[in-house]
Amino acid sequence: MNSLRRRLILLLVASIVGVVALATAAVISVRGGGPPPELTVPWVAQQMELVVRLLPGPLPDVLRVQFSDHAAGGKVDRPETAMLNDILRRRGLDVLAIVSDKADEPGQLASVRLPDNRWAIMEVPHITPPRREWLVLAGWISLIVAGATAVSVYFTAVLIRPLEMLEAAVSKIGSDGMLAAVPEVGSAEVKATAHALNQLSSRLKTAMESRMRLVAAAGHDLRTPMTRMRLRAEFLDDERDKWLHDLDELDRIADSAIRLVREEVNQDAVEPVDLQKMVRDIEAEMVSLGHAVSIGHLDAVSVQAGALGLRRALRNLIVNAATHGKACSIDLAVANSRAVLTISDHGPGIPPELLNKAFEPFFRVDPGRLQSIPGAGLGLAIAKEIIERYGGTVTLENRKSGGLAQTVVFEAV
Repeated sequence: MNSLRRRLILLLVASIVGVVALATAAVISVRGGGPPPELTVPWVAQQMELVVRLLPGPLPDVLRVQFSDHAAGGKVDRPETAMLNDILRRRGLDVLAIVSDKADEPGQLASVRLPDNRWAIMEVPHITPPRREWLVLAGWISLIVAGATAVSVYFTAVLIRPLEMLEAAVSKIGSDGMLAAVPEVGSAEVKATAHALNQLSSRLKTAMESRMRLVAAAGHDLRTPMTRMRLRAEFLDDERDKWLHDLDELDRIADSAIRLVREEVNQDAVEPVDLQKMVRDIEAEMVSLGHAVSIGHLDAVSVQAGALGLRRALRNLIVNAATHGKACSIDLAVANSRAVLTISDHGPGIPPELLNKAFEPFFRVDPGRLQSIPGAGLGLAIAKEIIERYGGTVTLENRKSGGLAQTVVFEAV
């Protein structure tokens, strides 16, 4: 019973059979005593009236009446007896009637004393259960089970169709890691599943393209300093400092690329992190390194993240603001159960048309890719990778008063 399909079928069949069985039991219990007296007693009174009025002449065969010197035995049903006598009196008959239970089987008998002191005895209509009632009930339940099984199999197939679509889509992943497009047709749930799969495919494609751009950018950035190194090979004695500078640049690019990949692979344990304390520690570290970093308003708040990874991400953002933005201030606020960290600098900002590219690997605002400030252009990409891994978001926005604002948002805990 490990199959979800089988479990759903069993659940639906059991539910349908259970409901029908309860309804059947309720109906049987309600009508178990036969038709109500309000229906049977007036019919008996009508038959007795015919007998009294037709005697002493012959009686038709349809009137199944027995005559006796005494009333039928058995326990007297007083309410129905009173009802029968009342109906007979209203019909103008001054006779005595008695309704009693049969002694040896279900049912009742009505006895009326005739003018000649004989008693006319007639059966009160009674619906008896059919013979072999258990066999009939078993057939009824079998039909219900068969019908419920057919319905359950159909609806189970409908319910698990999104899962089957997911399994089929995953099994068709190509060698390039891409998912085949899934048609968004069918019920609302199937459409939602297909849409989610197509979104996943689109994101995978974007991620793959991003990695390809990273490799291409790395190759481009490495080619230029390596070319310069070849040109200066003849001037080792006079160009030693330039050689060392180019080698340092190569080290920074390679090290940043390795750290970016490492951040995607290595994931430290997620735990509540005191964001206020972390910001104060990073600010103290930045000040000790000579960066112009200040703290504004800080609310006490914790977030769910990996402590080492989050510290590395925030440090990258703060270093980026302190170096490229000349100086920066840090504010931390809690709004709508969210922790909002804002890093504001006083630099030139980023042209609006380039804001959406700022998180791409090796991005530089300067089109000439000058390196007046050390760095390989991977700090923001690494920070974004870490923050989004822990469920947060990071956005960039040019401040109206000048400078750039980096905003990090996490769910507070």
